[in-house]
Amino acid sequence: MGYSGGTLEGPTYRRIGDHSESIQIDFDPDRITYRQLLQSFWRDHDPTRSARRRQYMSVAFYHDEDQREVILETKAEAEARRNKAIVTEIRPAGTFFRAEDYHQKYYLRQHRQLADEFFNIYPQPEDFADSTAAARVNGYLGGNGTLDQLSSELPQLGLSEIGQARLKEQIAHRLN
Repeated sequence: MGYSGGTLEGPTYRRIGDHSESIQIDFDPDRITYRQLLQSFWRDHDPTRSARRRQYMSVAFYHDEDQREVILETKAEAEARRNKAIVTEIRPAGTFFRAEDYHQKYYLRQHRQLADEFFNIYPQPEDFADSTAAARVNGYLGGNGTLDQLSSELPQLGLSEIGQARLKEQIAHRLN
């Protein structure tokens, strides 16, 4: 989680300037393609609605001309599927500014006992924010994934047995 697309140096949540809240995704193209990420992007939010404030606008940033072309192609596919114009802006990526520590892994932070386990594993805020395991748990707690998916990867997440049981209980409760 962070801020991109603006001109203010060092934006913060309270002083965001002309930036938008954004995420930066580091991904392994052998596991998921840029096109697949964009297909999720178009599917998992409403890109046809204008944001009430620039801070929350829908924008897709690209790092090179190949990415720009894939964004335009997937945008056209999404427009055709929705049969509605997409208002998402497409812009070159500039500097990504990481959001303040308290904005990282929002859903996980709402479950203090689970978050504390990760804080013990990753005592440095940057390590916690960059943790793939914490991101996976945050995603599950945010409503993404199934109980079967969680069960298959649970042993690799680094949680204690109690933490694993708590997480499974939370996800099972969410799905009921």
